[in-house]
Amino acid sequence: MTMSPTNRSPERLVVIGGDAAGMSAASQARRLKRPDELEIVAFERGHFSSFSACGIPYWVGGDVATRDELIARTPEEHAARGIDLRMRTEATEIDVAGGRVRTRAVDSGAEAWTPYDKLVIATGARPVRPDLPGIDAPGVHGVQTLDDGQALLDSLAATRGRSAVVIGAGYIGVEMAEALVNRGYEVTVVNRGKEPMATLDPDMGRLVHEAMEGLGIRMVDDAEVTKILTGDDGRVRAVGTEAAEYPADVVVLGIGVRPETALARAAGLPLGEHGGLLTDLSMRVRGHENIWAGGDCVEVMDLVSGRERHIALGTHANKHGQVIGTNVGGGYATFPGVVGTAVSKVCDLEIARTGLREKDARRAGLQYVTVTIESTSRAGYYPNAASMTVKMLAERRTGRLLGVQIVGREGAAKRVDIAAVALTARMTVEEMTALDLGYAPPFSPVWDPVLVAARKATAAVRTDGG
Repeated sequence: MTMSPTNRSPERLVVIGGDAAGMSAASQARRLKRPDELEIVAFERGHFSSFSACGIPYWVGGDVATRDELIARTPEEHAARGIDLRMRTEATEIDVAGGRVRTRAVDSGAEAWTPYDKLVIATGARPVRPDLPGIDAPGVHGVQTLDDGQALLDSLAATRGRSAVVIGAGYIGVEMAEALVNRGYEVTVVNRGKEPMATLDPDMGRLVHEAMEGLGIRMVDDAEVTKILTGDDGRVRAVGTEAAEYPADVVVLGIGVRPETALARAAGLPLGEHGGLLTDLSMRVRGHENIWAGGDCVEVMDLVSGRERHIALGTHANKHGQVIGTNVGGGYATFPGVVGTAVSKVCDLEIARTGLREKDARRAGLQYVTVTIESTSRAGYYPNAASMTVKMLAERRTGRLLGVQIVGREGAAKRVDIAAVALTARMTVEEMTALDLGYAPPFSPVWDPVLVAARKATAAVRTDGG
């Protein structure tokens, strides 16, 4: 008997956002579902898809030669895989009840509604841009997209001056300070915190401050920018605080980012205290069977504190996308949460953290002990052994590892991965002292610096006694 073919139309997956989380989700769903089973339409308001925003400071600084090296997959490559990625198309409204998304063509202004059976929201994050006089002047740049990076490079090429001010001293701020130093600029970093890198405790941030000054970067901490001053041509000429003015031929905003969830908020989708979308373990938006969200627009579970937090990192975004795409494609996957691991550098100084800072532990109601040790990246007698400082937090009585921060030279930062695994496994500092880590004089002292800190933390827990 001959079976008649089915005329059933494929389901439609609509993805809002054409970068890491969105296109990872689309690509994974396509691996699991054929085009005749699942139609995939994605909208991206910018000029580029699937790019590395984390690489922009290194492109600006000259370590990465061309913009295209930061693009993992072009719209044409997505199209070849059966994904209809519509560039320069901005989603302007989500109609949850009607199961559709309104879009606007950025260049023509044409609007249209696109129905969906399943929806992925991957709208990312937006740079914090304070409402200051002069903030929109030519020469003031945020750095979030490849378009932003190109605009900054064009601005650097157009100015004859060699003074730059970076506002903010988080990851983007310190990385952009390095990029501008590499470009031959005299760099001033204006930071509202008492020390740079607020993701570290202040005592560790102080080490970053000292190192940046040693590289010739002028550090202005505990200062609030009040205005951007412009010249007769309307272009930026200085950054002003209550106490002083700092000459600037170019200004880079490195204040941080917030979840881009205006669409979700207007659609009545659930948001957390940090403004990010709330999802379950499958990355499905809570209370909505056919809507998922991932990347910088969501909040995730902190596995150490047990609280929701917002962390904007490409590593998480790609994992979210894989989980979402698997679930949309009929499989099963979950994203349990994070421990808050991050690394960065400014010139030859490496900076790393994972888990909780002291103020995070206090906010979570945890009692803790801290230890700080000095060590080297290799055996002390081996050539080019570099110093590093390791700070460790452990819970009182139990000795459970709560957090690690590392500041040092070559070979320091990636040691934080040892602590990230220990945090995920909920190890105690005493259990960590028995870890069987790789050793040879070119790679480590006999006692790795992280294990030296664990030994000292173990002694502190025992001495503290609860």
